[in-house]
Amino acid sequence: MKRLLWILLLSGALWAQADDLFTLSQSRRQDLQLSVYVTADDVVHYLSDEAGRREALSVLLCHGMTKVFLEFHRGGLVVDASLLKTNRTFFENNGIRAVGGIATVPGKNFGVHQEAQLGWFNWQNPKTQMDVAGVMRMAASIFDEIIIDDFFCTGDTSAESRAAKGERSWSQYRRELLTELAAKVMLEPARRVRPDIRIIIKYPQWYDRFHLFGYDIPKKSALFNSVWVGTETRGANTQRYGFVQPFEGFVNYRWINSVSGKNQGAWFDHGDCDAADFIDQAYMSVLAGAKELTVFSYSVLMQGHGGHHLLRRDWERLADLSAALDAPSEIAVYGYKPANHDAGSDLYLFDYIGMLGIPFAPVSQWPGNQTVVFLPTQAAGDPAIYQKIQTALKQDRRIIVTSGFLRRCKNPSLTVLAGVTLGTQGPIESQRVQWNGKSAELTMPVKLAGLLSCTQSKALVQIEHAGTSVPLLTERRFKRGQLFVLNTHTFSQEDFDRVNEVLLAPSRLGLLSLPQPVVQILRDAFVQPLAVELQAPARVTCQSMGGNQWFIQNFNDAPVEVSFTTPVFSKQGAKEGWSGRSLADADGRVRMTIGARERLWIR
Repeated sequence: MKRLLWILLLSGALWAQADDLFTLSQSRRQDLQLSVYVTADDVVHYLSDEAGRREALSVLLCHGMTKVFLEFHRGGLVVDASLLKTNRTFFENNGIRAVGGIATVPGKNFGVHQEAQLGWFNWQNPKTQMDVAGVMRMAASIFDEIIIDDFFCTGDTSAESRAAKGERSWSQYRRELLTELAAKVMLEPARRVRPDIRIIIKYPQWYDRFHLFGYDIPKKSALFNSVWVGTETRGANTQRYGFVQPFEGFVNYRWINSVSGKNQGAWFDHGDCDAADFIDQAYMSVLAGAKELTVFSYSVLMQGHGGHHLLRRDWERLADLSAALDAPSEIAVYGYKPANHDAGSDLYLFDYIGMLGIPFAPVSQWPGNQTVVFLPTQAAGDPAIYQKIQTALKQDRRIIVTSGFLRRCKNPSLTVLAGVTLGTQGPIESQRVQWNGKSAELTMPVKLAGLLSCTQSKALVQIEHAGTSVPLLTERRFKRGQLFVLNTHTFSQEDFDRVNEVLLAPSRLGLLSLPQPVVQILRDAFVQPLAVELQAPARVTCQSMGGNQWFIQNFNDAPVEVSFTTPVFSKQGAKEGWSGRSLADADGRVRMTIGARERLWIR
């Protein structure tokens, strides 16, 4: 608390000296930075003369942006080295750090297109390797830092790649190929020109699909100097960029950082975004721990977007949040997702756990002695998982598993321990839910992973299906420890194939349309041991910032009533994070209305 007070007092002193956003952003670079990515087309179109550069400088200054990424290749367009040097010098002379960037996507005479659905490279082909190595050498002669945009992946199924794959799976072949080529065609050519160059890898946001298309996050991250993460969740209710939940940006950043330990920046864009979607991405990025926010791309800054006003207006609030984060002391449910394992029917389930208002932190390693651990299908890839569960229960911890996890484990002892019997694998769906002797019709059907029945467990929530009740959530309590089973189905490969989707959530889910009493049962199953109590509908997120601070966001398009408390707030009261005004009632509970797409910082 004293540290937070000092941060706010210091920030206030700096604000008093700042006459404009750029001056303010320079004074708080340790807390947060803003940068913009300029594509190769935009470098040529906007920055080829002095007038264009002067205009760009004005645009960056008014947004408080202190860094610019100048792209030197995209889609076969290689920017002339002299133009890149001129722009680098211009921005650096005007107090803007200028670094390089590359989008590894093919052009008419650059590299070889993959034989697959998306516009990626065939990385097996020598021409692709030679062309990329060539532009990396050129760029290294100009820039001391380069970022690799998130197309360093492949889905190629050509005869050439098929022959190189041999008996390996496509996933293994692609991960091994691109890990090898990261050194061969990117790092080594650049470092021969400039030995001390910093090279950043930027990952996309589709975390549950990485391993299928060549992203081996542990091995690739180890090769690069630092990591940027895509938090471009965009609009949640349109199919253009997938029905992606806003919590996905947080999940992606935190999970990758648990692997790499090198995360520095988050990257988001305007695609399919209204103003609220755009600023949501910034808040989620900061809450995840990003110290630099990169906006894609410069051309949209020139065209204008409603989110730009919100980003300028809220910049100092975002910097305050960044300065106040104390992740080591956060209180959360830890979701265990080892790298390079398939998600089965639990694809992107972590996003929905967060959207149910569960304070959640994804990790790639077994989460030690944490109070509550959540295990989706991917966790079955840990060969010692059964022993770890047994140990955790003996330590009086709460374990929540999915039915997909149980099916993937194929361990009868584990199913017996959970107190359930697995029936026919689904998915099955229903528009009627049951809880505590009550039932309700749903506005959207909810999907379950399959039939399941209780043996030594208790069903807390069920759905009606084919004249019977099928558990959605079960509970088994022991003298020490508790084991819950969540029988949900988010997405499977078949769901992706049905709508010809490759990377992102292919449809809406009824899980977030459950009645609030059912949402409360699901939420309490996760958070009750944490002594945190949130009463709110779905699409209201609750995130621990550490240091007895909490952040609540309403992603609904209407105001919601929220009640929230923790043991600390019950004893000491609570204040609004930015203004310091008192929030808690006499009983230490925060009760208030949060407006549509609004947020609340509690400390």
